[in-house]
Amino acid sequence: MDKFDQQILALLRADARIPVSRVAREVNLSRSAVSERIRQLEQRGIISGYHAQVAPPADAGIKAYLELFYQGGRCENYVERMRSFSEVRRCSGISGETDMLVYIEAPSMQRFSEIRGEIENYPGMQKVKTHMVVKDWAF
Repeated sequence: MDKFDQQILALLRADARIPVSRVAREVNLSRSAVSERIRQLEQRGIISGYHAQVAPPADAGIKAYLELFYQGGRCENYVERMRSFSEVRRCSGISGETDMLVYIEAPSMQRFSEIRGEIENYPGMQKVKTHMVVKDWAF
């Protein structure tokens, strides 16, 4: 990939519906050259698709990450417990001091607090740190 391909990709990331003629003007290439580069990027799997980014509804609720610190037990045991909450979207066993990172999307702060409270009371749970999501960026 050269600088033109990188510029084309940056423009398509910002707006997947940008006209080829505008991309051509922005990167200073002909329309046919840009079309061919896009076709090659698609064939090579660098561009794997085009997507609509849908804004979440205004009442999207609470999004947060919990850092779990526990003693004894295995990640798999805690993952099974997390499955009982429909609001838990992802669990990741990670390296470092933190044992597990849990991503939650709850409809309200009250429900989030209930989930967090239940997790804090799990046997072997030493500490739970909360990181509220203030803003998301999609790439």
